Amino acid sequence: MAISEQSIFTSEQIELKNRAFLYGDAVKVFFFVKNSQLVMAEECYFFLMASMRKMRMNIPLSYTLEFFQNLFQENVIGKGVSEGIITFMAYRNSDENPLQKSGVSFFFEVNPVSDIFGLQKEIEMDMIKELTVNTHLLSNIHVHCPENIYAEIYASENDLDDVILLNPNKRIARSIYGNLLFLEGKTIKVAKQTEGAFISPLMESFLTFVHKNQLAEIEQAEMIGFESQKADEILMISDEKGIFPVTKIRNKRFYHSTFFEMIENWKSNS
Repeated sequence: MAISEQSIFTSEQIELKNRAFLYGDAVKVFFFVKNSQLVMAEECYFFLMASMRKMRMNIPLSYTLEFFQNLFQENVIGKGVSEGIITFMAYRNSDENPLQKSGVSFFFEVNPVSDIFGLQKEIEMDMIKELTVNTHLLSNIHVHCPENIYAEIYASENDLDDVILLNPNKRIARSIYGNLLFLEGKTIKVAKQTEGAFISPLMESFLTFVHKNQLAEIEQAEMIGFESQKADEILMISDEKGIFPVTKIRNKRFYHSTFFEMIENWKSNS
């Protein structure tokens, strides 16, 4: 059964005085439901733990992998959700403890996605140059990012689906929603995490499959903006939204037949 709208669950009654609302003091990760099962649960769980440690949150002892498996089984899969992406946010409470000892609460919402491992709609992009994204410790995880908000509005006003974001060195970091994969011949280039790319369990799963099956060479690179015009095909992988073929950047159009074959092979083995 597919869900028709977002389903939201909280660990407590959310008040507007919470630190996520006031200061953006929160981290987000994404879990995946496919065929009424939680898939890649371990990878997503360890990314959540790593993200919370980077934000120096006081991780509750109850936050075990089994806790989250039971939580989503009862409140997502048990409610009839068979396909979707769970957006999970952990945030620091507003209490009298020092920040590093403050309690942590969470909420999550479920967004329907017909096929999390399949290609979604074709998208058009361009490059935004009036702002950059950082390359420090928190740049690789999903925390409050005003640059994303500005870029999302910019994309909407310019009839774009997404934009390429550069780092302060004017090299490609990522897009608003995820990471970019550039196929040139038999090589897939992705931005290094030190360039400002997101850590992405979904992308890592796909690239691991490609590497193990020798479908392409994987190169973590430092890429100038012109790489977007050199590529044969471009893919955007977003843990939040899914996998999208990029079909146009400025005046250049792209096809995605090779990536399509790779995705189909990965799907059938996932």
